[in-house]
Amino acid sequence: MFTRTYVQVIATFNEDGSITPHALTFHDQQFIIDRVLDRRPAAATKAGGQGMRYTVRIGGKQTYIFLDEQQRWFVEEKEHVRQISNP
Repeated sequence: MFTRTYVQVIATFNEDGSITPHALTFHDQQFIIDRVLDRRPAAATKAGGQGMRYTVRIGGKQTYIFLDEQQRWFVEEKEHVRQISNP
């Protein structure tokens, strides 16, 4: 199961109205976005919701970040499942 995790993003607002993200802070760690590969309106299929989906490369790996209708950035984070062991 996935959840929305809201993140802080450093971005440039361009003359044409587009937004280019450059870095994000996730769990108090900053990640530099190497490259924006794509941007399009899309649903966050794992965590729910809709907005502008950015396909980005961070540290050589491709991932998605989203800008929702309230202009808040989020990522789809896998919820941690705690296993309970039986004695």
